[in-house]
Amino acid sequence: MGIVAGLDSSPDFTRIVVCDADTGAVLRQGYAPHPVDTPEGSGRPSDVDPQAWLLSLGEAAGGGLLEGVQAIGVSAQQNALIPLDAQGGTVRPALVGGDKRAQVAAADLVDALGGREAWAQAVGSAPQAAQPVTKLRWLAKNEPENARRTAVLLQAHDWLVWQLLGRPLRRTTDRGGASGTGYWSAATGAYRPDLVELALGHQAMLPEVIGPSDAAGTTPEGLLISAGTGETMAAAFGLGIGLGDAVVSLGASGSVMAVHPEALTDQTGMITSLADATGMHLPVVTTLNAVRALRGTAELLGVPDLESLSDLAMKSTPGAHGLVLLPYLEGERTPHLPHTAGTLAGLRRESMRPEHLARAAFEGMLCGLADALDVLRGRGVEVRRIFLLGAVAELPAVQAAAPSLFGAQVVVPQPADYAAIGAARQAAWALGVSQGALDPRNPPAWQGAAAQVLEPGEELAVGQAVRQQFVSVREQTHPGAFRP
Repeated sequence: MGIVAGLDSSPDFTRIVVCDADTGAVLRQGYAPHPVDTPEGSGRPSDVDPQAWLLSLGEAAGGGLLEGVQAIGVSAQQNALIPLDAQGGTVRPALVGGDKRAQVAAADLVDALGGREAWAQAVGSAPQAAQPVTKLRWLAKNEPENARRTAVLLQAHDWLVWQLLGRPLRRTTDRGGASGTGYWSAATGAYRPDLVELALGHQAMLPEVIGPSDAAGTTPEGLLISAGTGETMAAAFGLGIGLGDAVVSLGASGSVMAVHPEALTDQTGMITSLADATGMHLPVVTTLNAVRALRGTAELLGVPDLESLSDLAMKSTPGAHGLVLLPYLEGERTPHLPHTAGTLAGLRRESMRPEHLARAAFEGMLCGLADALDVLRGRGVEVRRIFLLGAVAELPAVQAAAPSLFGAQVVVPQPADYAAIGAARQAAWALGVSQGALDPRNPPAWQGAAAQVLEPGEELAVGQAVRQQFVSVREQTHPGAFRP
């Protein structure tokens, strides 16, 4: 079919991959950071001029990178909200990231609709601070004049697709992006304009939700642009996950997502009910504590890095001589314990050694994510294979413990730009459908990610005993934490 490109506009940079449309082989790559000034020590900015995304896109595509490309797919950071006025101009800079300013607005919205259960019935989950619906509420309360001028609502990938197409009258999005807004229901496949009005104070124009293999349009130069999607959905599509697969992502916080044939509603707030980039669903469960528990333990033990912490942990044995770390250092979202702290249990004279604490940190982090996996399993989500993402997935202490604690085959893919690859795969799908070469229901069968495969094997019983030790301490310390 030729060659296609996928571009991923993350919070910090634009990355572009150019791929063979038939096999998915990466032929060329481009990269450029966003030209965004971040005041020193302030972390990532909460307000960004979206023109910065276009500037880095232009730089990443320099040097003839896109020569010969027939279609482009766009992946972009989720939850960014770009309010436009009636003429299509930006009302204010985009609201991006997990905006802490909006935490009060999230609680306001939960109350305004009548509680978490009402939200779960409406759109699958209760509003969170990062979501566009909550940012709308913040805008209405804190910048009423900007709220009044807001006539059109776009997310980052919607806005980039619209710009690439030359700002046409028609504005589009996909199911994946729409499912994260807080005003579109994955279960019904429809917007809830009443929730936009509840948050913003008035109605606004929303982009048309098009199908996974549909084209958003064609550029003035004749390039086909596919629907685009959020980074999470694009990465899942780039990895090639399907039914029976879950992805565990190890960052400072952790997340677990899995492919499922139907939308899950969840009034507990633990499951975020997203749609994927293929027409299926992608329920996600987040933990607030993953690698931050390892970094804290490394600092406490005075070891220089996580590789050294892993080496130390490998000198211990499964179960860490009875030491159990509940890694709730920032409070926790799964289970819902926002104001708690971490717990170290099982201290005995023989367990008070650095290697046992190191082992307990790795096991505590992985058991916390196994709890998140069990939230999905408890709702009927099948998990036969687990993709483990993040730099620490390469550490021996993680690889030694993960398969037996998760109770499933663990796949550790080689590092790659999976969100950009997913965007390119979407472009190949839309291109193939437009040419009559592909079925709109079946994406192109690209070669899967190169990966290590780890089996629980004979360690399964030992891992499950360690997991039970963790669960016992959790239940004793926070009884009923997982009850609805």
